[in-house]
Amino acid sequence: MEDAHLSLDPAFEIAPVNRRLFGSFVEHMGRCVYTGIYEPGHPSATPEGFRGDVLDLTREMGVSVVRYPGGNFVSGYRWEDGVGPDRPTRLDLAWRQIETNRFGLHEFMSWTDRAGVEPMMAVNLGTRGIQEACDLLEYSNLPGGTHLSDLRIKHGAAEPYGIKLWCLGNEMDGPWQIGHKTATEYGRLANETAKAMRLVDPGVELVLCGSSNSQMPTFGAWESTVLEHAYDAVDYISLHAYYEEDGDLGSFLAAAVDMDRFISSVVATADHVKARLRRTKKMMLSFDEWNVWNQARYEGREQGDFEEAPALIEDTFTAADAVVVGDFLITLLRHSDRVSVACQAQLANIIAPIRTSPGGPAWRQTIFHPFALTARHARGTVLRVEPRSPLLDTARYGEAAQLSAVATLDDEGVTVIAVNRSAHEALDLTADLRTLGRLRLAHTHLLEAGADPHATEAAVVPLANAQLDGDQLRALLPAASWSLIRLTFTGADPA
Repeated sequence: MEDAHLSLDPAFEIAPVNRRLFGSFVEHMGRCVYTGIYEPGHPSATPEGFRGDVLDLTREMGVSVVRYPGGNFVSGYRWEDGVGPDRPTRLDLAWRQIETNRFGLHEFMSWTDRAGVEPMMAVNLGTRGIQEACDLLEYSNLPGGTHLSDLRIKHGAAEPYGIKLWCLGNEMDGPWQIGHKTATEYGRLANETAKAMRLVDPGVELVLCGSSNSQMPTFGAWESTVLEHAYDAVDYISLHAYYEEDGDLGSFLAAAVDMDRFISSVVATADHVKARLRRTKKMMLSFDEWNVWNQARYEGREQGDFEEAPALIEDTFTAADAVVVGDFLITLLRHSDRVSVACQAQLANIIAPIRTSPGGPAWRQTIFHPFALTARHARGTVLRVEPRSPLLDTARYGEAAQLSAVATLDDEGVTVIAVNRSAHEALDLTADLRTLGRLRLAHTHLLEAGADPHATEAAVVPLANAQLDGDQLRALLPAASWSLIRLTFTGADPA
């Protein structure tokens, strides 16, 4: 057994907890929309055709913002197909599917209202451009008095949607992307699109496409070039990353080390461009696709194999996957001074925390639990805890700290979230709380993968050994485990 330490001090703040860090992603891909969030005729369906069981789970999960409609899908999407009474059936070239357009902008906005989440809309900068982006914004956000805003009213939405968050395309660095562009081509187009969109609605917040992953050969140079073109016109630059075990459990449990380095590299690049351009504005980050995804198993769609809502990358997650997802959330919180938006991809069926059966039940996957508990209890301000623990030697990521941890402080108490990344060794954690005042242990949660990391069910149980010893919190963290410990100030509600 190894020892680990961290100290909590309210003076060492990182940033307020931004609720947008607990975002998700809905793409017209596989069964995410059709028989995922939308299934008219399902026993739980709302009058609009939304699956009520999925809505309940979305609210339970604590999702704050949802990115839509893609993803690769958006780079060939005509938004007009999904509004009004006459909706054409189209080929979706991104995922080689049939798109009926029964679910479109109005349905999505009604769904976000039902789910209590903020919409994050993406515009097509693959096969389309400036005018189409401005048209969608005008249709969505103007009160009325123009052709497109009046058309929205005619289609049944009297009030403007007021969508704030907009993605300027998706993964435009990827050769797989419909309408793939070089960094210079995309940077110029994104800049001009952003400027025009702000003329339609000055209040929008705009996300520039960064690299689709940090292993792209253009990574770094892409960020630098597109920011040189569009720095003044946008608010965020995006990051996307997926991780899988690939037979090396020790490295997989430390995958958040790579996410941390990815974020730090993009921050450094953005700040370099800021200095080069002599700007004062700080560029923020939108980590709007992240998750565990067993990509090695995905073989793509066969040529000519078009079908409607096929079962596609419906991975079944393991206990180890859940621990790693919990560590990703710790990493995002630790970077909350620069990462303002984050979206786990995706919400339903597609590498998702929520799975559904057509006409049947919906259920939580293992990765649902750390997300839901973190979203519920991480609130207030993120504290810089600087955990100290032994180092692990991983084949894929080099040295990694055995302990990953973060803490948040709010008016009622403190939340400590920790991951023991070792596949075999328990960790004896001591947290110094002496600067925080009188606390009591409210409740604890443990998700352990060490006994059977590949189990496809994972129970969340109390961390039975956690205790307060004066102003010291002590807990034994099992191997390959995620833990959340909630402490409340004496006299406060123990929620």
